[in-house]
Amino acid sequence: MGLLKFLFIAICVLYLIRILARIFLPFLFKKVVNNMHQKMNNQQEAYQKYQGTYQKPEGTVSVDYVPPVKPHKQVKLDDAGEFVDYEEVKEK
Repeated sequence: MGLLKFLFIAICVLYLIRILARIFLPFLFKKVVNNMHQKMNNQQEAYQKYQGTYQKPEGTVSVDYVPPVKPHKQVKLDDAGEFVDYEEVKEK
C-alpha cells in the first residue's frame, strides 16, 4: 500500500512539474535571450565608440607585440658529438 501511495504522489509531482515547466520555461528562456541580446548590443556600442575615438591614418602599420630575441648559443666542436667521414659510393 505504501509503494502505491509513493508511486501515485511521485507521478502527480512529476506531472505538476511538467505543467509548470511548460508555463515558466518560455519566460525564462525569453529573459536569457534578452539578456544576451543586451550584452551583445553593449559590446557593439563599446566597439563602435572605440573605433570612433581611435582611428589610424590609412596606410599606417602598428606592431602590438614584438617577441624577445633569444641569444644564439655557439656550438663548440667538443660538445657537437662524434663526426664520421662520409664518402659517396657510386655504382656502375
